[in-house]
Amino acid sequence: MVRLFFANRLAVTGLVLLALLLLFCFVGPLVHPTDQIHTQLADANLAPGVKGHPLGTDDVGRDVLGRLMVGGQTSLEIGIAAGLLATLIGTVWGAVAGYTGGWLDAIMMRVVDAGIAIPALFLLLVSATIFRPTVTTQILIIGCVSWLVPARLVRAEALSLRSRDFVQAMMAMGGSHRRAVFRHIIPNAIGTVVVNATFQVADAILLVAYVSFLGLGVAPPATDWGAMLSNGISYTYDGYWWLIFPAGIAIILVVSAFNCIGDGLRDSFEVRLQGR
Repeated sequence: MVRLFFANRLAVTGLVLLALLLLFCFVGPLVHPTDQIHTQLADANLAPGVKGHPLGTDDVGRDVLGRLMVGGQTSLEIGIAAGLLATLIGTVWGAVAGYTGGWLDAIMMRVVDAGIAIPALFLLLVSATIFRPTVTTQILIIGCVSWLVPARLVRAEALSLRSRDFVQAMMAMGGSHRRAVFRHIIPNAIGTVVVNATFQVADAILLVAYVSFLGLGVAPPATDWGAMLSNGISYTYDGYWWLIFPAGIAIILVVSAFNCIGDGLRDSFEVRLQGR
């Protein structure tokens, strides 16, 4: 599996790209100033390269490169945490539904179907207007509106796994339903869980960008890449391209990186399943 993953050039490219983005956002501030509180109106909208600002400054004189690092921290923290939370909730829900079957499975999956019918972005926007938008609240909200797809995928795996001989043997030996779900069903569905987790993280990062672009993201002076896009779009026609392109390119790169990693993991786990 590992050899196959690293033989996939797109997957390796995504992994390297993600590592570079993480270093840029979390290690970069150690070597480049990222002050987002103090403004310098005299230095507003400076072009890239002027006065020691590699990516220029924004409308209130803050360094765009430093702001990109700080915004990346917020976007990645929320995206990764919310994606993992959604995967965790969906995995448990889907495993329980698929393993138990019957009327409980029917009720649980009707809840999932009803949730999927409502756009996640709509639920996120409504929640963002009710609760104060912070990193923690956005993680919880995005995680709680994004677990529906993982639940359906894991349920499909659980329906197949519950009839396997090792599960039946465990039950015949007096094993509990809880042990069946957490020691046999979920571990044997790990391929589906891991692959979907990468896509969930990518989707969560996009949701963060959507909400922030509409002005319902984390409150200033905190920022994220979506908020940077929202702030910079007002200056598009003035030629201040550096207020938009860096954040937009960063979002494209990180989402593409997670998608490439997910594709590589999917191919690797498919080989494992075929071999088994």
